[in-house]
Amino acid sequence: MSTTLVIGNKNYSSWSLRPWLLLRHFNVPFDEIRLPLDTPEFHARIGEFSPSRRVPALHDGDVVVWDSLAICEYANERWLDGRGWPRDLELRALARSAAAEMHSGFPALRGQLPMNCRRKPRERHWDEAAESDIHRVAELWLKLRQFSRGGEFLLGDFGIVDAMFAPVCVRFTGYGVKLPSIARYYASAVMALPAMQEWVASALAETEIVGAEEA
Repeated sequence: MSTTLVIGNKNYSSWSLRPWLLLRHFNVPFDEIRLPLDTPEFHARIGEFSPSRRVPALHDGDVVVWDSLAICEYANERWLDGRGWPRDLELRALARSAAAEMHSGFPALRGQLPMNCRRKPRERHWDEAAESDIHRVAELWLKLRQFSRGGEFLLGDFGIVDAMFAPVCVRFTGYGVKLPSIARYYASAVMALPAMQEWVASALAETEIVGAEEA
């Protein structure tokens, strides 16, 4: 049974990063198809792979999953034996709540600080709505880190909740966002993951430019 993950540009596609990072971190074997965003190739081919015509999409034999969080949940059941979430019921509920908030929230942060692995820090140019989103993310990270039990990630070991926040770590690093020390330590730990380093190296090698993501 072949497994293929269809993604967008590694430099820009935050939604693609999430399941890719989870699969790679846990050494799940998969093939990769990259469709550059906002190109004729993307629009011509995406319908072959994704019912929503968006990336990412996972094909595992006859199974198709086309949402970042849904792919992570599928991977957790299919390959990870539940390791994607904490074993403890209360911590699992906390992790799922934080992951779901990231999945559906923070519109100002997404819109004004788009993911771009090539970005170098410069002066702040986002508004108070985005700043409020930044504060809320830092608040979430600090809350979850209370249960890390000495581990580097939000609840100790790397899991789905960390994969969901990985693009935010890229954003905060690229924009030079000022963070509390605990949140800064966590973002650095995510950026230092071998799988994340692999993703960033590939992103930096890309040549496509998506103007809307160069804010």
